[in-house]
Amino acid sequence: SLRTGTMEQARILVADDEEGIRELLREQLNAAGYATDEATDGAEAIDKLDHDTYDLAILDINMPKKSGLDVLKHIRDRQLKMGVIMLTGRLGFSVGSESMLLGADEYITKPFDLEYLELAIKKVLESGGK
Repeated sequence: SLRTGTMEQARILVADDEEGIRELLREQLNAAGYATDEATDGAEAIDKLDHDTYDLAILDINMPKKSGLDVLKHIRDRQLKMGVIMLTGRLGFSVGSESMLLGADEYITKPFDLEYLELAIKKVLESGGK
């Protein structure tokens, strides 16, 4: 169950191998009132998901060890009740549509517009994810 109705902060896991992107997202999300946690690759993201509970994951598709799609599959296979937003640096409908087929709630291409990302996060959190 998502806790957006209460005063408790929604917890967001940001998984991206680019430090600059993680930093940008952390600052932006913390400023918007979300609690954040970070993973530097897909394997670390899966490890965190196995040990902690999140309301939403923002996953970069291209990461070392395990891709964002691997992490997405992990979340959906385990039926974790959370939203998933994919980030892709590759312009290409196929990657986004593939991630949607695998159960992503939203996908955003880099470089992304922070306002658009925040709206997407709100939308996914309110709908409760897939």
